[in-house]
Amino acid sequence: MMNRNRDEQDDGAQRPQSDREWKLIEKLVLSMQDEQRKQRRWSIFFRFATLAYMVLLLLLILPLRTGVPQPKASEPHTAMVKISGMIAEDRESSADKIAGGLRRAFEAEHSEAVLLRINSPGGSPVQADYAFREIRRLRDEHPEKKVYAVITDVGASGAYYIASAADEIYVAPSSIVGSIGVVMGGFGFVESIEKLGMERRIFTAGEDKDMLDPFAPLEEEHVEHAGRMLEQVHQHFIDAVREGRGDRLDEDHPNLFTGRIWTGDDSVEMGLADAFGSPGQVARDVIGQEEIVDYTVYPHPFQRFMRGMGASIGEGLGRVMGLERWQLR
Repeated sequence: MMNRNRDEQDDGAQRPQSDREWKLIEKLVLSMQDEQRKQRRWSIFFRFATLAYMVLLLLLILPLRTGVPQPKASEPHTAMVKISGMIAEDRESSADKIAGGLRRAFEAEHSEAVLLRINSPGGSPVQADYAFREIRRLRDEHPEKKVYAVITDVGASGAYYIASAADEIYVAPSSIVGSIGVVMGGFGFVESIEKLGMERRIFTAGEDKDMLDPFAPLEEEHVEHAGRMLEQVHQHFIDAVREGRGDRLDEDHPNLFTGRIWTGDDSVEMGLADAFGSPGQVARDVIGQEEIVDYTVYPHPFQRFMRGMGASIGEGLGRVMGLERWQLR
């Protein structure tokens, strides 16, 4: 009897004493089940999102490996190649990209002529010379196709270097043209580090390896050597302009090759340009083919995105320290 009473007491301790407690337990269990369902849904969602991201990434990268598709035009047209922004190896207007667009434009079956649409302040003399030589080579291979350069806002320095390879150059009256010169810039921090109590320590193998170090005093020999280098590059620029423009240049003008910039009006008078005209006008009235097909080689959108994500910290530091590459200006 006593044992039975004890069992009944134990059962009563294990079971809820009311319906309210049962409802609380049931609610708790259902809540846990809902939470598990939500976790499963989010897990499935993130798996699909990751899969979609990987597929999109693959679709973006795949064209980089297969190349840029060739524009197709079944009718006679003007083939255009754009040169915009800074001309440098790692920019959109690098010699490789310009040359790629030029080759596609010249080799296109129905292109009647090639139009260079230029809006650039210049850049690397090496890249400009590569593009200049490629234009001349392609002109020799395709003598039936002329090259017309049209400078819109700016066609200066290395951009004009490239333009001078064209058969004819067209500008707007207010275009900025010329700047046939070379510049190599930097800073000097000698007095600054002395005032800050800093000591410059640099170790080299080769007595001229630290030439033009911004933290060391200038040496006359180094300055003269840099000057000779700039003169050589400047002469290459002048020779290219003379090769391209010929007797159209006003060689008697005292500031023709001093690096000065000119308006479109002045450039026509000096023989740096031939006449006034916009890209559409040249295509319509000079070439005779109003339809323009763009053969420019553009960076892939994924490349642009990745380039925009990264900050050029090293390049910025190099400019501050005066270590930037020389440029045509």
